Amino acid sequence: MSSPVARRPDTLRCVDPVRNPYAPGAGQRPPELAGRGRELDVFDVVLERIARGRPERSLMLTGLRGVGKTVLLNTLRSQAINHLWGSGKIEARPDQSLRRPVAAALHMAVRELAPRHRAPDRIDGFLGVLKAFAQRSVPTGRGGAAPKLRDRWQPGIDVPASSGRADSGDIEIDLVELLTDAAAVATDVGTGIAVFIDEMQDLGAEDVSALCAACHELSQLGAPLIVVGAGLPHLPAVLSAAKSYSERLFRYQRIDRLDRIAADQALCAPAEREEVEYEQKALDLLYEKSGGYPYFVQAYGKATWDHAPRSPITAADVRVAAPEAEAELAVGFFGSRFERATPAEREYMRAMATLSLIEGEESGRDDMDAAVPTAEIARSLGRKPASLSPARDALIKKGLIYSGERGTVAFTVPHFGRYLRTQPA
Repeated sequence: MSSPVARRPDTLRCVDPVRNPYAPGAGQRPPELAGRGRELDVFDVVLERIARGRPERSLMLTGLRGVGKTVLLNTLRSQAINHLWGSGKIEARPDQSLRRPVAAALHMAVRELAPRHRAPDRIDGFLGVLKAFAQRSVPTGRGGAAPKLRDRWQPGIDVPASSGRADSGDIEIDLVELLTDAAAVATDVGTGIAVFIDEMQDLGAEDVSALCAACHELSQLGAPLIVVGAGLPHLPAVLSAAKSYSERLFRYQRIDRLDRIAADQALCAPAEREEVEYEQKALDLLYEKSGGYPYFVQAYGKATWDHAPRSPITAADVRVAAPEAEAELAVGFFGSRFERATPAEREYMRAMATLSLIEGEESGRDDMDAAVPTAEIARSLGRKPASLSPARDALIKKGLIYSGERGTVAFTVPHFGRYLRTQPA
């Protein structure tokens, strides 16, 4: 199948920077969501199956930074809303308990269902349980004293907090009870609830265990509530460490870079709507530069559009614009992450970058960001592996690297090794 390149127009058209359609941004939906049709179709099937009372698993999206996980997560949420489901979304943080965010997400989901529910008392009963669950996260004072009034969190629920349900203080027990009650509300309405969790690898160990237990209970009951999570490539390992059965509990979908046809579509479809076209050699060079990673496709596309004087856009236009795109990525995409690292962590990553180039060449990878054995990093730095553990663990917590397989680490950001190899020591 050939790339979607339109015919060259009879007259050359100017390329107007004001009409630039490309949108490189964190979680910002591109003008053309190319290459994700399979994931959207799978989720449609999940929604339909649950609506018909069929058993289905919750869904986990995994992939590197910049492949469009957040965009896809938001699109899946839109699908759920179009099916008249209740929905809520949260972003996990390493220093935050799951209680308050998930309470807020379920509050939003149930509010969407409430106008269709025939028994307001049932809604109020659930909101009372929800309020008790949320407020249970408020820490007690010294000696177990009640928290001060100003420390109490008010989730914006008018009904009084209930007692004896989802308020035990054990997050696993409470979350199971809360999600089960939320699913019962959805059953009353004849629909479902979907909770979307971004950056899911940042959840604490107790919260991950509780979430797995809740999803397991919901699956056994055939309840119409699913969790759709998105996270870095090691998310399956995080879930598996919490509950051994998580490998069978979730449907995992790896979100990767776009193939050539999808990458060309992401560039050409928005351009055609603006009556602008690309020469084939320009698309060849754009794919080589971007590697098919959606964020990079948008970044190079935007810079090229701004520099191109007329349509069709040529390879020469791409070459002129590429340094600008690379400079912007170096500051906003790579540099901002590099600056978060300490000197010891930067030394660790530089060693990774050098070794990943060697590993990539030996394995034939074209992005040269292959996983690297931690023992090789220690050897290259002349250090004992144990002495480098603090730097490695800190980089994992900061989301800069991940351990996909035991004894190896890799960058969470595509082309990060290449960026580091261009930086002075």
